[in-house]
Amino acid sequence: MEPIISPISVEILKAELTPQKKLRDTNKSGNEIYVITHHDSPNTMKEIGRLREEAFRDSGGGSGLSMDIDEFDTMETPYQQLIVWDPDAEKIIGGYRFILGSDIRIDTNGQPLLATSHMFHFSERFMTEYLPYTIELGRSFIAPEYQSRQAGAKALFALDNLWDGLGALAIIKPNMKYFFGKMTMYPEYNRQARDLIQHFLFKHFEDKDNLVTPMEPLKIETPKDYLDSILTEKEFKDDYKLLNAEVRRLGENIPPLVNSYMSLSPTMKTFGGGINHEFSEAEETCILIAFDEIHEAKKARHIDSFIEEKMTSIAKRFPLFVENFGADLKMMIAHKREQLQAKLEKRREHKKSKN
Repeated sequence: MEPIISPISVEILKAELTPQKKLRDTNKSGNEIYVITHHDSPNTMKEIGRLREEAFRDSGGGSGLSMDIDEFDTMETPYQQLIVWDPDAEKIIGGYRFILGSDIRIDTNGQPLLATSHMFHFSERFMTEYLPYTIELGRSFIAPEYQSRQAGAKALFALDNLWDGLGALAIIKPNMKYFFGKMTMYPEYNRQARDLIQHFLFKHFEDKDNLVTPMEPLKIETPKDYLDSILTEKEFKDDYKLLNAEVRRLGENIPPLVNSYMSLSPTMKTFGGGINHEFSEAEETCILIAFDEIHEAKKARHIDSFIEEKMTSIAKRFPLFVENFGADLKMMIAHKREQLQAKLEKRREHKKSKN
C-alpha cells in the first residue's frame, strides 16, 4: 500500500479552476461545480486522485496507489471530472468522473472501452439503442472531512450538490438520454444486508431484456426464503421501509449513493452485480436511468434550478428577449414536464393492471 500524496497547493488549484470550466452554482451551501480533465487541469486531477484514494480507503477500498488515477482518467479522450468546490474553505468536496457515449471507443470484439468493461458484457441492443445516448458515471466520492457532521451544511448537502452537477449535464448535453453508473459496496459490508439490497433491486428494477450482464455475477449467499419473508410488499415505498428497517437491524445503513439512485426514477434498470478485482474486490452493481423518467421532484431540484440560473444570465444579457419571450419559455418547460408526468402515470397504471 503506497502512502497517499500530500495535498496540492490551493493556489495551484485555483489557477486551474478558471471561469470557463465552471458549470454552475449549487442549490445549497453556496458551492461551485466545475468540469475538468487531466489534460487541461493536471494538478486538479492529482488532487482528485488523492481525495478519491482517501475516501475509498476510509470505506474499505481504494487502489492502494498514492493517487486513485488510472488510464481512463488520462487517455487521449479521457473521462471528464465533475467536482464540487467549496469557495469558503477552498477545497474540493467531492466528485464524479463521466464520459459521453459519443466519446466511447469500441474494441475489436464490439465492446465499449469503459471502466466497467472488464466486469460486464454489453448486448448488441444496448450498444446500438442506448450507449450512443448514454453518460457513463463512475468514481463517485465525497472527501472524508465532508462526510463528518462537523462540516455542517457543507457535509449535509455534499451528495445533493453532486446531483446538481448531473442535472446540469442532462441539459447541456442534449443528445444524451441516460445515466449509466455503478453502486458500490465493499467486502466488509454485512452479507445479509448486501443480499437484501440486491434482492430488493432485482425485485423492483430488474433488467428483463438482458441489456447488460455481469461476467462474474455476485453470489447471493442468503436463502431466498428469508429474503422473500422480509421484503413482502409490492409497492416500492412500502418494501423500501421493510428493507431499511432490516438493514439497520443488521447494523448497517443503506449506502447513500444506493439510496440516491433508488429514489431517482421508478423505471431504473438494474443489471446485476459483479466483483471488481482491480479495485479492492468491491462489489459493483450497474444501473441505467432515463433522464425523461426521473421523478419530477428531483428534476425540479436539480434540473429546473439550472434552467432558472441560465434564464437569469440571459436576462442580464438580453433583457428584452426575456421580457418578450421568457415567460412563454418557462410555460413551455412546465407544459413539457406535465406531459412527461402524465406519460409516467399512464405507464404505472398499465403496469399495475398487468400485475
